[in-house]
Amino acid sequence: MINVFKRSIILILPILLIIYFSLSLLGGNRGLFAYLDKKDQFENLLKKKVFLTNEIIKVKKINSLIDENLDKDYLEILIRDKFVVGKKGENTYIIENE
Repeated sequence: MINVFKRSIILILPILLIIYFSLSLLGGNRGLFAYLDKKDQFENLLKKKVFLTNEIIKVKKINSLIDENLDKDYLEILIRDKFVVGKKGENTYIIENE
């Protein structure tokens, strides 16, 4: 009886350990699927960082135009775009897309 029990443990225990480690390798917080998710999140964050860096550069360029040395041409463009203002005798058309 004890020999049968020992043989069954010797056969079942390695199988259970292999199953346990296989499931741990694939699932869990440090498994393969979690690694792939974290890798995708990291790539998305890198793309977002590049986008935001470019936006910061654009805003810095705009702020440099509206500085102590005021660029009058740029200011005129801003006023025309924001307030739809034109010069005397000038026709201003607004084209709206659907």
